[in-house]
Amino acid sequence: MKAIKYGVVTLTAFFLINHQPISATEQPSPSTLKASIGRGKELYLLQCLACHQVDGGGVPHLNAPLDGSANVKGNNKARLIKIVLNGLKGEEIEGEAYGNVMAPHKDLTDQQIADILTYVRNNWSNKASQITSAEVKAIRAKNK
Repeated sequence: MKAIKYGVVTLTAFFLINHQPISATEQPSPSTLKASIGRGKELYLLQCLACHQVDGGGVPHLNAPLDGSANVKGNNKARLIKIVLNGLKGEEIEGEAYGNVMAPHKDLTDQQIADILTYVRNNWSNKASQITSAEVKAIRAKNK
């Protein structure tokens, strides 16, 4: 009987320790956030710089700014992820019309999109929470 009780207690403890749900609002460690921002910066320079510029200011009436944008800093991460996945055409952004089409970037991995958006959300005057690859993966799955 002792062996059975010990086994049940051990298995229960193992399950509880290893299967705690992780809160979606849980903050990443500073090193995890820093690594994501670093990867995101490299990708931004390759994928986004030409249109959104080095300062995130965009190009007036052509490409929307990212610095200070409510879309970037806001809590609607799903909208931001969908913009990267689907691109954008003919939508007013914060009351301003932009003439260029933003191409969809479905070719980027979930981690690459998460890193770029985390970089953008934490660069220039922006200060917002990290976007994870799991969040991108969930939006991509619903987006099909």
